[in-house]
Amino acid sequence: MSQQLGRIEKPEAERFRPGKKLYLVPLVYSSDEAPDEYKEKHGRYWQQVAEQLTNLASKIGDVKRIYHESVYQSGKDGIEAVVRLSAGSHQIARVQCDRGATFEALEDKALLEEVMDWQRCLMLGFLSAKVERKVYELYVEAARNRDQAIARKIDETLKDDEAGLLFIREGHSVQFPADIEVFSVAPPALDEIHRWYRDRARQKPEDQPADEASGTGATEQAPPAGKKTRRKSRKKS
Repeated sequence: MSQQLGRIEKPEAERFRPGKKLYLVPLVYSSDEAPDEYKEKHGRYWQQVAEQLTNLASKIGDVKRIYHESVYQSGKDGIEAVVRLSAGSHQIARVQCDRGATFEALEDKALLEEVMDWQRCLMLGFLSAKVERKVYELYVEAARNRDQAIARKIDETLKDDEAGLLFIREGHSVQFPADIEVFSVAPPALDEIHRWYRDRARQKPEDQPADEASGTGATEQAPPAGKKTRRKSRKKS
């Protein structure tokens, strides 16, 4: 179980056991079309994340490995790939690499693409319930395999007594190895963003802006494996 150190003011180093550490940062996205009030919260979120990571590094250990969801490249290629996904996480990852951290490839490219393709199929809708069930089963299997590959990659590359940094969407279903102690970074701005979305959901459709923020989900990510979403099937004309 992860610890939300973003909510603890003064964690003491002696409280944490020796071994592998993983700082988990929820991915929060934005877009040029997002409302200004959301952009302000988004910018404050990433600023607070950077501050929390500095606090963790001073008490637990500096970041030695960096992992980012949806990125299957390592080194400079990996950092460049993050630029296209998230300016906030890219800035933090670049700073950590300048301080000596190594950017590791997280994803298996084939598994990532398979999950995304099945997701696209599910979003199209179906005429046949049988086909819909079959496609969903294939998606769940691919998503499970992807989660296992992510956990395996972190376990293989994160060395004993090292601290890693993982950027990953909220609601992920990755099960980390038991010997990795996970610390969830949860700055106050994350609650503000959640509240902003809840308030938006309560508004009448006509009161909502035409262009919403990209939100906390990835550019094109599937829902957690095993959690089926409701979809409308196409009807014959």
